[in-house]
Amino acid sequence: MKPADPADPAGTPAAAGTPAGTAEPYDVIIVGTGLSGTMLGSILARHGFRTLLLDGAQHPRFAIGESTIGQTLALLRLIAQRYDVPEIGYLASFPDTVKHVGSSHGQKTNFGFQIHQDGREPDPSQSNQLRIPEVIGYAAHYFRQDTDAYMFHTAVRYGCDARQNFRVERLDLRKDGVSVAGADGTVYEGRYLVDASGFRSPLAHQEGLREVPTRLKHQARSIFTHFIGVQPYDDHIDVPAGERPPVRWNDGTMHHIFDRGWMWVIPFDNHENATNQLCSVGIQIDPRTYPERSDLTPEEEFWLHVRRFPAVERHLAGARPVREWVRTGRMQYSSSRTVGDRWCLMSHAAGFLDPLFSRGLANTCEIINTLSWRLMDALREDDFSPGRFEYVERLEQGLLDYNDKLVNSSFIAFADHRLWDCVFRLWGSASILGGRRLATAIARTVATGDDAHCRALDDDRYPGLWCPTDFYHELFTELVEVCEQVEAGRIGSEEAAQRMQRRIRESDWMLPALGFTDPATRFIDPTPAKMREVGEWARNHASRELREYLAIGHRELD
Repeated sequence: MKPADPADPAGTPAAAGTPAGTAEPYDVIIVGTGLSGTMLGSILARHGFRTLLLDGAQHPRFAIGESTIGQTLALLRLIAQRYDVPEIGYLASFPDTVKHVGSSHGQKTNFGFQIHQDGREPDPSQSNQLRIPEVIGYAAHYFRQDTDAYMFHTAVRYGCDARQNFRVERLDLRKDGVSVAGADGTVYEGRYLVDASGFRSPLAHQEGLREVPTRLKHQARSIFTHFIGVQPYDDHIDVPAGERPPVRWNDGTMHHIFDRGWMWVIPFDNHENATNQLCSVGIQIDPRTYPERSDLTPEEEFWLHVRRFPAVERHLAGARPVREWVRTGRMQYSSSRTVGDRWCLMSHAAGFLDPLFSRGLANTCEIINTLSWRLMDALREDDFSPGRFEYVERLEQGLLDYNDKLVNSSFIAFADHRLWDCVFRLWGSASILGGRRLATAIARTVATGDDAHCRALDDDRYPGLWCPTDFYHELFTELVEVCEQVEAGRIGSEEAAQRMQRRIRESDWMLPALGFTDPATRFIDPTPAKMREVGEWARNHASRELREYLAIGHRELD
């Protein structure tokens, strides 16, 4: 089967679904047509399975979740290669996104972090940057209404049926199949159900799957919108040349950090061929520290926080919102189960934490990667026993739990740059190692034609940990425990930072050529030359796991 040509996705109408009783049941019914539902739908339809997409809204539509990480790019490429859906791979680089989706997207060369304190100019020494490795290529800031519509129409072109503006009224989960009834009286029959709809998941609601209260420790609420007229942060700070990062802050995702909160700035106009002048801006704050100001509008409350920090206020001066503001309560939620008899609660339908480290799409891709082959095997063998999807459950819950520990530790550490710097190094090193682990699996699969190399990514020790090794898990666990001790008042942040700095310096696995073990190296810049140095260093490292993660292909292994 030749892959579909999505050259003009906007010109392809969504096909109507097939009512029950007029045809065989669908193999899979997917509720939700964001990126998660449509990527999975594209894979299933590409391999000949009858798939129905249902959604309560229609494309194009506003959505956030615009930032990606190196692991996201590696996962998108892995999924595209493994399941023969090249359109998914086009989202894995900025040039391909612009070429195949459109020029409305921004470029992302880095993750930038700057600590701010009330009423003060930012201290350049309290900043960090992780540049996306050049061997991966620059990522895109997704203008989600366009990327989501692109993947939706790609799924339809591969053969998915679709119903937009379809409100799910009732789900029937049986031993022999599933059915979805709409508010309009239409009923669709299927063999398996995937709910990829998000927070308002009909499956989670009907089956009582939400944990109340959630087990998640992190707490944050959000205020956000899209702006026009946001000026580059680089133009509003006076920083000596020696204190500047290797690439401009405005060339990537900027995180303005302060005590128990942070603000994102994600520009779509930061390249010469930009046709979209908008910028995504939002703030995440701990409601225990910053209770909602009911006496203020969301816009007034947002600017109240902006005015706390002089450089941020200059940065956003003159910016104007182009759509209504969104203000939420606490955003964190989780589910007691994510898989069952003939159903899967996927990605943001299962739980959500915080966009701090842009884990949303990466987590989604991990679930798609590990669910797709299991689901297709189940469809071929007509065996949907929950046991064969048990790893999907453990992976989904693990991704949520590990991210909860990371983000909760970050919010604790925001008050002291030395401790935050330790969190940054643990996160950044895992991001690079995790991305290389995926890239190596792709290279081995291409070289051998054996999917076992991709199946080996399923890890039984630490499902959901970005670098699933004993050495990383040990240090990550210690960091989490230290931060929780700081929050409980058992130790001070200075003592905690000194302890973790010492442990990081002693960690012989933490890519010393990139400067992760050196507190003086605040800007991590994985140039091709440095990555070659990392490869030479890893070639003789005592840890076989580390040697495997950093191998380009199987021939480099012992």
